[in-house]
Amino acid sequence: MKGLQQIEITGSLQQEHLRLFHDVAYELTSTLELETVLTTIMTKMAQFFGPERWSMLMIDEKAGELYYVIAVGEDSTSLQGLRVPLGSGIAGWVAATGNPMVVPDVTLDPQWLAFSREHADLGIQSIACLPVRSADRVLGVIQLMNSKFDLLSEYSLSFLRILCDFAAIAIQNARSMRLIHELSITDDCTGLFNARYLYEQLQEQLLPSHRPNFSLLFMDLDHFKNVNDTYGHLVGSRLLAEVGDLLRRQLGPDAMCFRYGGDEFVALLPGYDKMTAMEVSKKLYHAMHAARFLESEGLALELRGSFGLATYPEDGDTIPTIIRAADTMMYEVKGSTRDNLAVAGLGLLFGEGSIELRMNEVAAEGKREPSLLLRDASPEQADVVPQA
Repeated sequence: MKGLQQIEITGSLQQEHLRLFHDVAYELTSTLELETVLTTIMTKMAQFFGPERWSMLMIDEKAGELYYVIAVGEDSTSLQGLRVPLGSGIAGWVAATGNPMVVPDVTLDPQWLAFSREHADLGIQSIACLPVRSADRVLGVIQLMNSKFDLLSEYSLSFLRILCDFAAIAIQNARSMRLIHELSITDDCTGLFNARYLYEQLQEQLLPSHRPNFSLLFMDLDHFKNVNDTYGHLVGSRLLAEVGDLLRRQLGPDAMCFRYGGDEFVALLPGYDKMTAMEVSKKLYHAMHAARFLESEGLALELRGSFGLATYPEDGDTIPTIIRAADTMMYEVKGSTRDNLAVAGLGLLFGEGSIELRMNEVAAEGKREPSLLLRDASPEQADVVPQA
């Protein structure tokens, strides 16, 4: 009779596990949202083992640290943003070695009894911490504290390992999709975003939830063909990559930089009004003048560019019109003086008759603040460079 009851209990448990695996497998195949799949896996695990606290940490390989992606329990709030060095603590040791750590009763182990007493605030009674592995790499760890299930049974450990494998599949799927997405929106030569992604981001900027204005900066390298003709296309490609790096460094994390095609680049400046966009564009212009390119090739080339700046919505309230406004400004510079910045509605920024010169003259005379001159200017009043 007792054997029959044991069989019935085991059969019921196996059916429950089959349902659980079905639910997890369904999530893995129905969505690529990593957080959704991991939450499902961890919730099912918690339902089975009934821990007081449970968490999942993933490895930041560059930093050599673990960070919490899911944490449930009374102290879960304090874990948000917390990072654990590899090799430190239980989770850090498991992540560094790739070995599981299962302690069903800390009172039976002198080492863990001492540890639990040193950290009495955690109230540790049992520990289960397993690595989430993919091939020969540890991706993260799953940690259960004070489980209500027998952690030593081979059945329980196998069950935990299977759920860890599910978690590894989810993480790898998410990373693969992220890599595919990055490749689809990235320019191979420069590492900047590509032109197709520019249009996607412009569509996003027009959503009501976004800030009311943004600026577009177009830049075309002056006489870039001479570099290709003189040094070859391989050197030319390296030069483009260095220009892309200059854009990223000078414009900062708020800007999105794109290779638009050939030797033409675009920077999207979300939330930048005309005055703010002019300031960052000036910094980029002067940084290009100061930079020496391809020094690793023993060349130390100087490089100049033709810049065009336009701001949404005053210079264009649709994607085609705002692009046309910035592109037109750039080509007005390229078709005449080169090595300058033209601002839609205002004209050239540098040189004789430029915005900057007029601003300085007005400021010196004390008639008006330079910012007022910019606010009052209109396309009819500005010294816009004529078409070449």
